[in-house]
Amino acid sequence: MQQKIFHRQTPSVLAFVALLAGNIAIAFGPLLVRYADSGPIATGFWRLALATPFLFFVGYRFGFRFSAVSRPTYWVAIVAGLFFGVDIILWHIGIFQTKMANATLFANCASLLLVIYGVIVARKMPSKWESMAVLFAFVGAALLMGQSLELSPRHFSGDLLSLGAGLTYTVYLVLMMKMRQNTESWGALGMASAIAAIVLFIGAVFAGEQIIPTVWWPVLLLAFTSQFFGQGCLTYALPHFSPLVIGLALLLQPALSATAGWLAFGEMLTAMDFTGSALIMIALVLVRKQ
Repeated sequence: MQQKIFHRQTPSVLAFVALLAGNIAIAFGPLLVRYADSGPIATGFWRLALATPFLFFVGYRFGFRFSAVSRPTYWVAIVAGLFFGVDIILWHIGIFQTKMANATLFANCASLLLVIYGVIVARKMPSKWESMAVLFAFVGAALLMGQSLELSPRHFSGDLLSLGAGLTYTVYLVLMMKMRQNTESWGALGMASAIAAIVLFIGAVFAGEQIIPTVWWPVLLLAFTSQFFGQGCLTYALPHFSPLVIGLALLLQPALSATAGWLAFGEMLTAMDFTGSALIMIALVLVRKQ
């Protein structure tokens, strides 16, 4: 029986908390990438390489076994890992070429694309509450983007790289949704992360970056907040929600990254930024009513 995309059984509170907590943890990733003194691609490699063994360990504790994974699922994991690796390469480079809020916002164009994907797959338009949530969320995102568009000559390349990251991240999430239909969440993320780590290591070497950091705390925090905890919680939540809800939750990240950029680097927040963030929060409250 095919699962409905927009109307499923009410997910547990734990799954919703995991969805929000995962996005909150991921949102502070750009801050740690900026603090790391290895190259941006190498920083992404350490993010994955340090977290992957722990992902497999937790997956094993929850019943994940390589012997139980089907061959088609292995192929999905490989392709997902390739797209995830490219996503991190583009995003980590883009983080240094634009504002943190911009990088996270453009990288999360996956929000809109997942909503469109959900409508196409379900062949059904969202409900009244879902439609209101989508409207509030994307008006909020547009307000957050306002500052970026004003400064586009300076941030254009970083915004473009982050947009490319968003496109590849969308493909990654769709593939992970497919994997999560029959694979334990931590093990599924571990497989995709292992492939992505290989992509990032090759990319860092090819780019001639400094591979070994001299200060380890940023990459350690990045590995265990953004990757292990953040992506772990998000991957766990994927089968419990429609693409629409997942997409709206992703918009938490630019709102929180804007705050992190303001606190750490003095990136100015305007009334439009605060209003946009508030609208995104309201959208999440509305979609939770479903």
